[in-house]
Formats: sequence, structure tokens, C-alpha cells
Amino acid sequence: MSASARPIAFICAMPMELRPITRRLGLRKQRIGDAEVRAGTLGGKGVVGIVTGMGTKLATAGTERLLDALSVERVVVVGITGALENETPIGTLIVPATVLDSATGAEYTPDPIGDVAPQGTMHTADVIVTDPDDLAKLRAAGVVSLDMETAAIAAVCERRQVAWSVFRVISDRASDGSIDEETFKMSNQDGTPNPVAVARYFLRHPGSMPRLATLAKGATLAANTAADAAIRACAQI
Repeated sequence: MSASARPIAFICAMPMELRPITRRLGLRKQRIGDAEVRAGTLGGKGVVGIVTGMGTKLATAGTERLLDALSVERVVVVGITGALENETPIGTLIVPATVLDSATGAEYTPDPIGDVAPQGTMHTADVIVTDPDDLAKLRAAGVVSLDMETAAIAAVCERRQVAWSVFRVISDRASDGSIDEETFKMSNQDGTPNPVAVARYFLRHPGSMPRLATLAKGATLAANTAADAAIRACAQI
């Protein structure tokens, strides 16, 4: 990548979300300033990918670190997201029309790319939302999926006047009991497995392997589908 190029930046919360982009585009590890990225090209245009870690605080810090180190043409948020109900199929692409920060009430509007029409609101929060009444209120307000980073990334991009887009895919459902705080804590904040928490979980829930295998399958499908959608849209820029 030339020093003067303004690449597209793929931002993911977890390594498993960036991995399919890295494989498909043949990205290589590189350090630019204080940011560790995966770098390469897409259709002759420079691209970089980073992992921020999970939650708004790490998403903010990771995005700021990247934009301090590199001038980018666009940020593209890529990864998994949770459905609020049981009807939306696992693997459904979510391209939101708005992103809501639950902590501040701020709403952000992505700059769409590609041929998928934006719809609904993505709700960003640092807590796992599973209460049926809370989920019903969010659905009534037009929320179509839940995540933990997008609004924070959007806030940084808007402060920096950087265009941003979102491609997330449904990997699980908040309403079916498959995700809770205990399950969530089986991963470290950087998205890697927490072996101690995993071992503790299986001691407490010895029959949980089939359910966790289903969750892992959904996350893998979602990460691959999100990567394909983001790459396809960015290739049209």
C-alpha cells in the first residue's frame, strides 16, 4: 500500500469476524503507527482490517488508534449481531438505517454502500439484553438487532468526518436463552476464548455442548456472510 493511498478500513470486534476477510483478501499483518492491522488490496484499492475487542470502550479506543495512524477513505463495520426475536433466520444480513447508542440516546446514520437497502435500527449496548419486556420495547421502537460496538465506532467516525457503513449478520437470538452473561464471559474482551471461564461453564452445565456447538455454527456462518457482503459492497466503490 502506498503512503498516499487512502484505504478502506474493515473494523471488527473479534478475531473470528476479521478472519474470513483476511483469508478472502490475503491480508498480511502490518503495524502502522500504534495500530496493528491486516493490510492488502481489493480490486486495486488498499484495504486494512483491525480488531478492536468487544464493547464500546475498546471499540472507541481501537477506532481512534486506527484513525490516528492512518487516513482512510471509509470505515466498514463488519461482524455478527443478535436478533431480538425467534423469527429472523440465523445468517440474515443486517444493514441498518440508523444505529442507536443505548447509553446516550444518540442516533447515527450510516453512509450506505452496495445494493442492500438499509432498514431498521441497530441497538448498541455494553450489556446483554434478554428481558422480554425490554426486547418488546426495542422491537416497538424499530430495533432489528443488538450489538456492542457499532455506535461507538460511528461516534468516532463522525467526529473525524470519516464515512462509515455497517454489515453485520444475525448469529444468535436474545429471546431464546442461548446468550446470557455467563455465556458471554466465556470470551475475553479481545474476543479470544477464556479457558478458565469455559471450563467453569462446562462444570456447571455439563449438557450444554450441543447448544454451544449450535451457537458456534451460527457465529461462523454470520462472520463469513458478513465478510462476503462487505467485500462485495466495497468492490463496487
